[in-house]
Amino acid sequence: MATMADVARSAGVSVATVSHVLNGTRPVLPHTRQAVLDAVEELGYTTNTLARSLVTARTRSIGLAVSAISNPYFTEILQGVEAAALEHGYSLLIADPHDDPEHERKVVQLLHERRVDGMIVAPSADPRGLLAYLGRHDVPAVFLDRLVDAPDGGSRFDQVCADNAEPTSRLVTHLAGLGHRRIGLVAGRPGLSTTSERITGYRTGLAFAGLPYDERLLVHGDSESAGAEQATAALLSLAVPPTALVAGNNAMTIGALRGLRAQGLSVPGDIALCCFDDFAWADLFSPRLTAVAQPSRDIGARAVRVLLERLAEPDRPARTVRLPCTFVHRTSCGCPEEPGQSVRLEQPEQSAQSERGTVA
Repeated sequence: MATMADVARSAGVSVATVSHVLNGTRPVLPHTRQAVLDAVEELGYTTNTLARSLVTARTRSIGLAVSAISNPYFTEILQGVEAAALEHGYSLLIADPHDDPEHERKVVQLLHERRVDGMIVAPSADPRGLLAYLGRHDVPAVFLDRLVDAPDGGSRFDQVCADNAEPTSRLVTHLAGLGHRRIGLVAGRPGLSTTSERITGYRTGLAFAGLPYDERLLVHGDSESAGAEQATAALLSLAVPPTALVAGNNAMTIGALRGLRAQGLSVPGDIALCCFDDFAWADLFSPRLTAVAQPSRDIGARAVRVLLERLAEPDRPARTVRLPCTFVHRTSCGCPEEPGQSVRLEQPEQSAQSERGTVA
């Protein structure tokens, strides 16, 4: 097996120069860098990651703790995280907290014991154990998708997510513009920031359209298909049921459709439907689903970059990055068939400690 010394001899440089080229620890002249890379290729040299980690106290690995990895939304986030990590020379260790606070703390501890350089976590609805562990051990971490507020209203951790309120408001006002006056929301699991922000957007949309808020039209599907099916049945059992629904994520969209089918209702003939989260087969449904598409891959990639910036500057202030969503106009809302229209939804101004997102 070729050694770093073999590469140095072949390239006609010092071992230190080879190390600088491979680790990016110091600028090297372009022709010297190329000579080293050519020697690495010719000799088939591979870096001894274990030895390097003993010297640098870094493993060049990132821990990712995300629940429901089978969900297409989180699968795309995973793809974004992995691509960005590999681009910067980092490997990825993945764990599924199963949206359970106790299991979440355990898997984060396990990742920490594997000596990852930092973590990217989608927090559960009760992240107190997570926050305590990360804070106690001073673990560099970025929260994605779901935000966590500290008791003082801020956060000591970096966070990356999509805008939630304004896109949900857009779905509601779109349905109101089509004449609907009773619009139901199948919301996610209580305690998640995505749930509370989408509820805020729902109520904002109603107010903008001049419609009253009726608490009976807001039900929780717990972010899952089965829960959404039951929640939809509850809405349909009202004395005056809604004429339109907004489903709070892709899994709950499937549950809502099942609930409507169980009652023999058609979309959009009997009831209109819009959803938060676009997914690959949304365009294949009949009718085609009007949806808000999140920049999931970009969320994952941005989380990696924010984490690497944190590792480079441990003392920089924490920040929250929100990326804009896209309104994908199809036909489940009741609009006539026409070519798909996508409208990028810009978010409102952010606070001084937040960063206005730009999709990479």
